[in-house]
Amino acid sequence: MPVDVAAHITGTVWKIQVKVGDQVEEEQSVVILESMKMEMPVESPAAGKVTAVLVKEGEAVEEGAAVAHLDP
Repeated sequence: MPVDVAAHITGTVWKIQVKVGDQVEEEQSVVILESMKMEMPVESPAAGKVTAVLVKEGEAVEEGAAVAHLDP
């Protein structure tokens, strides 16, 4: 069952740090959001393989929106 990596704050995607096929560890930074001139990492809730990156750099995201999918 896929796991969503969700934004914990509303902001703009500043940098995507993974690509499809990458292995990530639990709490590894997947995306960095910029909000109120601060950089906030969005961390993986579990270890797994990235199956989809759902955002692009410069895109605005809402709190709770999925930014990537993992296959644990």
